[in-house]
Amino acid sequence: MPETAFTLLHAEPRFYLVDKAPGVSFHRDGEEAGLMEALRAGLGDEALWPVHRLDRITSGLILVARSAETAARLGQAFAGREIEKYYLALSDRKPSKKQGKVAGDMGKGRGGAWRLLNSQENPAVTQFFSYSLQPGLRLFLLRPRSGKTHQLRVALKSQSAPILGDLLYGGAPADRGYLHAYALRFELEGEQFSFVCPPSQGEAFLSDACGAVLQGLGAPWDLNWPAV
Repeated sequence: MPETAFTLLHAEPRFYLVDKAPGVSFHRDGEEAGLMEALRAGLGDEALWPVHRLDRITSGLILVARSAETAARLGQAFAGREIEKYYLALSDRKPSKKQGKVAGDMGKGRGGAWRLLNSQENPAVTQFFSYSLQPGLRLFLLRPRSGKTHQLRVALKSQSAPILGDLLYGGAPADRGYLHAYALRFELEGEQFSFVCPPSQGEAFLSDACGAVLQGLGAPWDLNWPAV
């Protein structure tokens, strides 16, 4: 586990918002403590309820409820797709299309991987834009409209642009897996919340080219997203 598993970004009576470091599992993995253990120890608060999670390779925004009641409300909002989620990813491959939508059912593949199917019974749906950073490196801004396991990793793999550092899906080796939970927007008890968290780790994420593109984008919810 990295020396610092998380950075606290926001604290209020109902929830904490943290920036999870890449390479940190959500729950204990063998001898290695997970994010929830690190949060309870680091925040000095045993009364924490997870309401969503991120893969080990993924960094970025995680909401953690401070009561069972708030956990139920936020969990229901996630399940009802009422919480807007936005992610960043990098790939060193050229995608099949530069922006649009990826939709399809997902089925289990080999070695713990998932794959995109042609059927549309209960599809994973992802909208995305992409931006050239330099020859051989592209930034993706993704908006998942469902919450399937490995959804974004599979979506980019299906576009012939696996995420840099995501070895499970054929990504090129890198100093980290380049997937980051970038922004959240939601309502809780009539109060609106919006958070944006640029990546803080990863040489390619911290490049001047990536920073310039992110600065020019503005808030992700203000963009004209491809039709669902």
